[in-house]
Amino acid sequence: MTLTINEVLKATPGAYLPVGHPDTEVTGAGVDSRDVTPGTLFVGIRGEFDDGGQHAPMALRKGAAGAVVAPSAWRWIEGEARGIRKPVIVAPDPLAVLQAAGRLALERSGAIVVGITGSVGKTTTKDILVAMLRAMGVLTEGSRGNRNTEIGVPLTLMDLPDETSVAVVEMGMRGSGQIAELVCLAPPRVACITSVAPVHLELLGTVEAIAAAKAEILQGLRPGDTAVVPADDALLAPHIATLAQGVQVITFGDTPDITLHSNLISAWQTRNTAAALACCRALGYEPPNGLEFTVELSAMRGQEKPLTGGGVLIEDCYNANPLAMRAALTDLAGRPGRRVAVLGDMLELGPDEARFHREVGQLAAELGIDLLVAVGARAAAYIEGSDGMATAHFTDAPAAADGLPALLEAGDTILLKASRGMALERISAALAPGT
Repeated sequence: MTLTINEVLKATPGAYLPVGHPDTEVTGAGVDSRDVTPGTLFVGIRGEFDDGGQHAPMALRKGAAGAVVAPSAWRWIEGEARGIRKPVIVAPDPLAVLQAAGRLALERSGAIVVGITGSVGKTTTKDILVAMLRAMGVLTEGSRGNRNTEIGVPLTLMDLPDETSVAVVEMGMRGSGQIAELVCLAPPRVACITSVAPVHLELLGTVEAIAAAKAEILQGLRPGDTAVVPADDALLAPHIATLAQGVQVITFGDTPDITLHSNLISAWQTRNTAAALACCRALGYEPPNGLEFTVELSAMRGQEKPLTGGGVLIEDCYNANPLAMRAALTDLAGRPGRRVAVLGDMLELGPDEARFHREVGQLAAELGIDLLVAVGARAAAYIEGSDGMATAHFTDAPAAADGLPALLEAGDTILLKASRGMALERISAALAPGT
């Protein structure tokens, strides 16, 4: 979406332009000066240890059409920025400028927003929905990767092409109130909750609190809008009961009720496909039976990589929790050849984390997984629950990358899964380099 500097200024009270022309156009936005796309608006956000605005001159020299900085950063860069002569907006809160610009871009596009959240499956459901709608000829854009925060959502909106009909916006959270904030930035006409699971228990305490936080995505729905929720989730029932009169509710189950053909073969993707199908219907689009579409999965969300000498590596290591582990292990159990589960720590599970890990290890044994490889300190509890199955343990991802190859055989199907902080993609790089 293309906006002028003047339009961004008008959308943000308290901001001013000490240098540059207000009619300068910007297309899209970015917050990392090392990865600037020419013509974008660079927004220097203040962090705990660094003020991103101090990197604005670098961003402008690399092609950014303009920048937004806080007054503290402007005092550092003023001389250099005036020499560059591109527009620099100075505002008390650069993030507020980005968010205002995102709202303006969404309004300008006229796109209908589908908001998607959930403990498990939100990113993949987003990817499937985008592919499904595009296969039906609907001009659709989705959040890139996991741009699902108070920074990521307005970046997504700024990237919307002018002709976008549907914007599929992922909405994440780390605590209560955060999804409500995202709903204000991108009010959904269709709000989808993919699941409620024991994720972020360390912060929220109970699964009921998690359900309440996820249900914030429903708060902005108005008569004529639609909530898309799992048919079997009792935790959401009290929140569904408080929806405004005239808000439609569509539910989904484990599998789509029509035949759909995609490039996804993992069993656990069928539920995400069912959720995406429900969102299509909420928008008024009915996919034809037998629709074919290709899903471009976001990184580390189940990509399958062939291994030298045969076998496959399932790189599903962006996030993990007990529900997601169950789905991934169940899928692995149905794969051919020797099944190897490389499982790292599940983080933010609170005081019951050891029990959750033991239960996953017990499940691996019950499903007949051939080898369980635990990675990390918490992961040792997988082995405690594994009931005598073949196991190995490594302290961290680098150690596993070094030691795991000696445990593998040609033709193995290998699952990598852990919370993001474990960085299991380092193992993937060792097992399937260059893929």
